[in-house]
Amino acid sequence: MISCVAIDDEPVALEVIEEFISRTPSLELKGAFSDPYAGAEFLKTNKVQLLFLDIQMPRITGLQLLKSLPEPPLVIFTTAYSNYAVEGFNLNAIDFLLKPIDYDRFLKAVNKAEEYISYREKPAETQVATPFIFVKSDYQIVKIDVDDITMVEGMDDYVKIFTNKKMTLTNMTMKDILSKLPANKFARVHRSYIISLLHIESVRNKRIKIGDKQIPVGDSFAESFYKMLGENG
Repeated sequence: MISCVAIDDEPVALEVIEEFISRTPSLELKGAFSDPYAGAEFLKTNKVQLLFLDIQMPRITGLQLLKSLPEPPLVIFTTAYSNYAVEGFNLNAIDFLLKPIDYDRFLKAVNKAEEYISYREKPAETQVATPFIFVKSDYQIVKIDVDDITMVEGMDDYVKIFTNKKMTLTNMTMKDILSKLPANKFARVHRSYIISLLHIESVRNKRIKIGDKQIPVGDSFAESFYKMLGENG
């Protein structure tokens, strides 16, 4: 079960979250607080995995409260103000629930948190074996199936992750994204490109064809790339 806490200065809104939590078997409520300072003090001495947190509160905002915690849990913001999404995203919010909240939308946010917590708490050496990764994109944490990734293109401190369905832009370095991907399925073939061996259609004259794209093989990456092809051939 996922241990959680709810903080909201509006008693009715807090009761809704408490009732939703009680209906969700995977959640265990450790505390519900209408006083944000009491909630913050509880979190400083009690470790929980997930926090349902209102943003607009009279004495302290949820954003300020979260920043004050030395080891903040994963957070789902509950708010009537969508304009806080950008700053909340920078604080690693897993999702935003806009009031009034319905249970189906609440459950989607919880499912997303469950998957992320499961991924995050696995030993580092086993994470590369997971069939998906999580990245920050478009003010949320996005789940991407590893086998759907065709290639990655780097642009300074951002990367574009391509799948057959869409492109996801995230603030990461090439080194960061490569460390998340299975080493036996992906190869860095250029300063600006990582490709999936699974999706290669052909290689000719140091050009890799994947779908409608032609990816160059850099001189400094050629030897290791062709060695991978030989080992997988």
